[in-house]
Amino acid sequence: MSTHEILTTTVGSYSPIDWLAALPSEQAVIDATSVVINTQKRAGIDLPTDGELYRFDPSHPDTNGMIEYFVHRLGGIRSEVGCRDGAAFRAKQEMGFRRKPAAVVVDDIGEGTLDLFEACARSSAIADGPMKFTLTSPYMLARTLLDNYYPDLESLTLAIADALAEQVADLPCTCVQIDEANVPGSPENAPLAQAAINRILDKVTVEKAVHFCFGNYGGQTIQSGAWKPLIEFLDGLHADHVVLELAHRPDSDLEALKDVGDHIAIGIGVIDIKVNHVETADEVASRIETAVKALGSGRVRWVHPDCGFWMLKRSIADRKLEALVAGRNRFLGR
Repeated sequence: MSTHEILTTTVGSYSPIDWLAALPSEQAVIDATSVVINTQKRAGIDLPTDGELYRFDPSHPDTNGMIEYFVHRLGGIRSEVGCRDGAAFRAKQEMGFRRKPAAVVVDDIGEGTLDLFEACARSSAIADGPMKFTLTSPYMLARTLLDNYYPDLESLTLAIADALAEQVADLPCTCVQIDEANVPGSPENAPLAQAAINRILDKVTVEKAVHFCFGNYGGQTIQSGAWKPLIEFLDGLHADHVVLELAHRPDSDLEALKDVGDHIAIGIGVIDIKVNHVETADEVASRIETAVKALGSGRVRWVHPDCGFWMLKRSIADRKLEALVAGRNRFLGR
């Protein structure tokens, strides 16, 4: 990767590609992934992602298939959801923005048909250089399921973590990132989410990253809260760096992050993905400067969008990519 003092990356998803949705096929996914990666390279992104197109599902436009890709392939889970399943899930009153569970747990969680190596290897061959591969946090997955098998949320979450951990040791990429958009709104479950995420991170042999945001459902925040209650949680992660939503957050969140230990590099969101406004290079540079002043020299190692681009049009996303790199370069004096 680049040796810049502050590196640029994207979080994961890219804008939906119309022709891929219209004529989906394995070859179309490969072609579209090439477009996504090379678009980021042309913009100057140091560590691109594959756009998560391998798991894009037009049948689940509100979540881009992120949840369904994993839970529908894991063993012990039934993907068919009936009327009673939906009623039981709604009765839990934990995820009001979902009317039904992503799937139903009916047996021991296992590998099933999930094959992260194949998905990663395909994208890595296209990237022909540094690339980040992403997967969804066990805690976040567990919260979307109707559990008819395990005795409690902890048992289910850790079972999912173990199944994912078995597949991450040999992933052919530069960085593995775990995505968690649920615990920021449920800090009481931070110890469980941390334990589950660490089980996976302990098996990763490349750069380890964890992305946190307050949700991006229909382009809107769905979790209320702040970073301050999660500092101990962040500090205890076995990660090399964290990727945090901050462009869309109050300045008080930056102040709270001062207490995260130096063993974890900080990645700050400087591109707001919940608006169509395209930031200028000066706006991005100013956000970086504010973060560096708050956190101290050398603490900010990554800059990126707040979350994935899947709710934005390509014309907007591509210009935001360019603004990210231009703003980083302006801050560094290039």
